[in-house]
Amino acid sequence: MPGPLSHIRVLDLSRVLAGPWSAQLLADLGAEVIKVERPGTGDDTRSWGPPFLKDKDGNETRESAYYLTANRGKKSVAIDFSKPDGAALIKDLAAKADILIENYKVGGLAGYGLDYDSLKEACPGLIYCSITGYGQTGPYAQRAGYDFVIQGQGGLMSVTGEADDKPGGGPQKVGIAIADILTGMYAGVAVLAALAHREQSGAGQHIDLALLDCLIAAMGSQNMNHLISGEVPGRLGNAHANIVPYQVFESADGHLVVGIGNDRQFRRFCDLAGVPEVAADERFASNQDRVRNRDALIGILAGVIAGRTTVEWTDALAGAGIPGGPVNDLAAVMDDPQVRARGLFRELPHPLAGTVWQSLGPMRFSETPLSCERAPPTLGADTEVVLGDLLGLDSGRLAALRKGNVIS
Repeated sequence: MPGPLSHIRVLDLSRVLAGPWSAQLLADLGAEVIKVERPGTGDDTRSWGPPFLKDKDGNETRESAYYLTANRGKKSVAIDFSKPDGAALIKDLAAKADILIENYKVGGLAGYGLDYDSLKEACPGLIYCSITGYGQTGPYAQRAGYDFVIQGQGGLMSVTGEADDKPGGGPQKVGIAIADILTGMYAGVAVLAALAHREQSGAGQHIDLALLDCLIAAMGSQNMNHLISGEVPGRLGNAHANIVPYQVFESADGHLVVGIGNDRQFRRFCDLAGVPEVAADERFASNQDRVRNRDALIGILAGVIAGRTTVEWTDALAGAGIPGGPVNDLAAVMDDPQVRARGLFRELPHPLAGTVWQSLGPMRFSETPLSCERAPPTLGADTEVVLGDLLGLDSGRLAALRKGNVIS
């Protein structure tokens, strides 16, 4: 069955992560995604390694693991739009597209006639999504915005990491580029909403997405904790600001996450752990009490949990209906029977390596399954096919563009 967006074409002018992540999401949903890259170098992330994919002979290719992260399901067209002929090609492709995604600096595409205002008259139904660090407006609009900077500026690092007075204390970033990923996901939702609006009105529109906005929106309960209490949340390590016990504990042979969400679960946990008297202690009777007496409770539970292995605890918690589980490294994640059963990783055909592993999209549709058959493309792999089939350029015109270094 075709994917739910099999009737949609996306022109992906973005690079690095936030924009490509959004475009890859749309490709997973079945959209035709045409990724425009610079001839010769391509997306910046192609060089962000090691590690690099190895070819069939074991030699490193130009395909970095980072690039392979966010470009599955796309076609690569290498066009230099700083040249007039290249900009003209992009305009022609935009006229054939439903969605355009870009993440250049504010006003960066206007000089080539590729900004929304320049394209909307010829492409009134185009949904044009701009992704920047700080948005199209405001005093920071012209600043470069990078995930790490945004994690700090948006408050995430103020609530991530151990408290300052504990070993290893101080601000920490998240282990992935979470601001980019969140923005890519918000972008996917936004363009789909704009598509729904276009179905009713026939009109496209400009979507303005900022990494800072998206990260702050995702701060969720921490935002509300501050807005309601007036207090500034701090770092709690692996603990939860509003629920106790809800954190990582050391087991006899590793680490265990315990996520107790209500008083009933807490009582069951104490029975399971052989300490029913702890549940009966008035200091810990309700979640509010446990939050107020966090340190005393965690001191008791840490000693109890250290007495069994992670597997023993995981099995026991699952049997009692109490949320909990191991802290896995990625090798363990990929070997997990649940992960294998859900088919979250798959080898796809690749022209250089034979096959390449991919971490697939998590959405499951009963009628329109995800399209996950096309590996991330090599640079310019589809230039001739796309420009020939979509724009009708013949071999002579393509040869002239190549000779002029407009395409590769």
